[in-house]
Amino acid sequence: MTEPSPCTELDRIRENVASGERLTIGDAELLFHPEVDLHAIGELADQVRRRKNGDVVYYNINAHLNPTNVCVYRCPLCAYSCDADDPKAYVMTRDDVLARGEEAARNGCTELHIVGGVHPEKPYGWYLGLIRTLHEAYPRLHLKAWTAVEIAWFSQISGRSVEAVLGELIEAGLGSLPGGGAEIFDPEVRRQISPRKIDAPTWLDVHRTAHRLGLRSNATMLYGHVETAAHRVDHLIRLRELQDETGGFQAFIPLSFHPEGTQFAHLPRPSGLDDLRTMAASRLILDNFDHVKAYWISLGIGTAQTALAYGADDLDGTVRHEKIHHDAGSTAPEHLSVDELRALIAEAGRRPIERDTLYRRVERNGAEWRSLGS
Repeated sequence: MTEPSPCTELDRIRENVASGERLTIGDAELLFHPEVDLHAIGELADQVRRRKNGDVVYYNINAHLNPTNVCVYRCPLCAYSCDADDPKAYVMTRDDVLARGEEAARNGCTELHIVGGVHPEKPYGWYLGLIRTLHEAYPRLHLKAWTAVEIAWFSQISGRSVEAVLGELIEAGLGSLPGGGAEIFDPEVRRQISPRKIDAPTWLDVHRTAHRLGLRSNATMLYGHVETAAHRVDHLIRLRELQDETGGFQAFIPLSFHPEGTQFAHLPRPSGLDDLRTMAASRLILDNFDHVKAYWISLGIGTAQTALAYGADDLDGTVRHEKIHHDAGSTAPEHLSVDELRALIAEAGRRPIERDTLYRRVERNGAEWRSLGS
């Protein structure tokens, strides 16, 4: 008896998607099969996007803050981090941090996205104080801060539990967690790309704990290096399982690997077609995630805009001062204006809606704004 062809199997998946039936691991792996038509997968993902979000595409007015690039982990995949004695090393002062917060508030940002290196000499109180300082000075800014990698480090160096650390950060003004540091969950892949970083169960447990405490968070997957399609599927299924358990993830962001400046500089970047296939497959597999984001810094503007027809319903935001992807060779601009974001969304045939970090719609008059339903 002959095996069904990928095209025949796609017809079955199409029926499952139409009826709202969850895709199996086998179905998920098929989506990454090169013989399966990319545009057919994109059409299915677009159906799911429309079912969940209509013709709305979200954006936000945000800025990034990377307090230091000195990092204890020095992952082979990272072009941003460095040792303390490196000429490019920096640590932002309290005044630097406050100036960045002031700039964000002055420009009407609703969110400050805070991630950076894990500095081996900075105590937990330095990170906690940074959140408290910003929140006290600019209480309207939503502080989306510290990846699970950083939270686990704070727990390690302070002797406190992850739950205690998160509780203290919440009290200081933390609003939600970003999704970075997930990379690829498979342990063999992690040993190659980030051998000293926390393992997948620890990453997942930090987010599980955050969700239990009422924090929302995002999730990511860094693809296009040494992983296989099966590794991508495993990663996505683990995220889906945790979302079944907690419901605390807001958005999934597939991150296209930029090899320049890393120990994997010999590898080519993922192609635009791979980016779109990964976007569409993610939208179909993660049936319990409300939002899938086309992060234009990672994908490039053209691919991010195209991804709005392949399952994405969010284009991220204005993104001032992003360093991590640009250090790895991102050729995207360092900032987009609101008019540019809205034009990209409208050109793709979608309706642009400004959101805050928690996906509440924002009503705005210049730099003045309010979240509806808050």
